[in-house]
Amino acid sequence: MHKVSVILHDIRSSENVGSIFRTADAAGVSKLYLTGYTPAPLDRFKRENAKLTKASLGAENYVSWERTEDIFSLIERLKQKGIVVIAVEQSPSAVQYIELDIKGPAAFIFGNEVDGLPHEILNVADQIIEIPMRGKKESLNVSVAAGIILYHALR
Repeated sequence: MHKVSVILHDIRSSENVGSIFRTADAAGVSKLYLTGYTPAPLDRFKRENAKLTKASLGAENYVSWERTEDIFSLIERLKQKGIVVIAVEQSPSAVQYIELDIKGPAAFIFGNEVDGLPHEILNVADQIIEIPMRGKKESLNVSVAAGIILYHALR
């Protein structure tokens, strides 16, 4: 099993972030990076985010996490460490997630529930993967998508 980390960029919902913490713990993710305005388990005054904690069932106490505003410096730092950065987004240049073959450490980026990931982030990712959509809706909840991708990556 390769080391896998997750970047959550501009996620709006504390509940979604909490759910991803819980999934990350269950799947053995090494670290979560919270970027942009993604809510963290603790605010800048070290107060607990009750909605996040309720959804995570305390998983934020077991999964290493870091808060950083600048996703681009984070991506550069990860790449310098030899970590492959993979954006999860619907895109003409995306490949199906089942084609993903991780050979080393990887970081998966998940974006905003409505807008997804901006093109500027997609342009600096090493790879873009997507989950095929067969229904009328064109997206999954971000926490559901994270579960699918993480369990596939850690198989």
